[in-house]
Amino acid sequence: MLLTVALITGAALAAADNGFDLSNPLVPVDEIHAGGPARDGIPSIDEPKFVAAREADFLRGGDDVLGIVLGGVARAYPIRIMNWHEIVNDDIGGERIAVTYCPLCGSGVAFAAESGDRPLSFGVSGLLYNSDILLYDRETESLWSQIKRQAISGPLAGRELRALPLTHTTWSAWLREHPETEVLSTDTGFRRDYTRSPYGGYETERGLYFPVANKSRRYHPKERVLGVEIGGQYKAYPFAELSKTDGEVNDRIAGQPITIRFDRLNESARAFDADGKQLAAMTGFWFAWYAFHPDTTVFRAPRG
Repeated sequence: MLLTVALITGAALAAADNGFDLSNPLVPVDEIHAGGPARDGIPSIDEPKFVAAREADFLRGGDDVLGIVLGGVARAYPIRIMNWHEIVNDDIGGERIAVTYCPLCGSGVAFAAESGDRPLSFGVSGLLYNSDILLYDRETESLWSQIKRQAISGPLAGRELRALPLTHTTWSAWLREHPETEVLSTDTGFRRDYTRSPYGGYETERGLYFPVANKSRRYHPKERVLGVEIGGQYKAYPFAELSKTDGEVNDRIAGQPITIRFDRLNESARAFDADGKQLAAMTGFWFAWYAFHPDTTVFRAPRG
């Protein structure tokens, strides 16, 4: 009987691991779920093409984009493209980066694509942890949690990726701030309908597609928050709270002063340090931030 159960369990795991080695996981294996597509079933963009802002006629002003500035070069990655690919392996001025987006968590995170001195290229594993995308690097096939920013299995388990400042905002707001921006082209090499979202109304529904380890009813599960981590301390700034302020919040995390700037019109928030440098904070859904950081503190707008 025990042998039969073990064989069934082993077969189920083999079917759910998409061919990755989960023998040294840093998270419970039973909390890693197959999202449906096989490894690379959601294809990353490995040779991205960019167009000038004036040529990005496929974008409307209210469309969401992920924006990054490196070495004086501004680039925008439209969510309408990221929904279908989730990872863009890019190079800006010789710096290899990975721009990632998880539609299930509403989370955009950009990383320096390296571990130590080893350059990395990422693909979509087809696996999820806490409903969040697990990336894999093609060099070692280690699995990486986007929101944890850490390899959770494989040869690089325990290593962390350096996150880069990324802005989640509307196309009109990004263009106004960066008129010379380059824009990820819909000429991706894949046939996808970038005029529609494959997730329908998911971002406004209360329901989740996959289980998460920690849950909170404090806000709507898909309430957008800006999540900030400093010195191992975590704090969430729900947009519902930021919308009650004048758009600027001065705060401290781990003793360090920070400023949160909220753009109510474009539903966008960013965090800056005392020198005015943008921090690598993350915009995502409340449920996702809490699932990974149940000990998070939460900003509440002052009464009145």
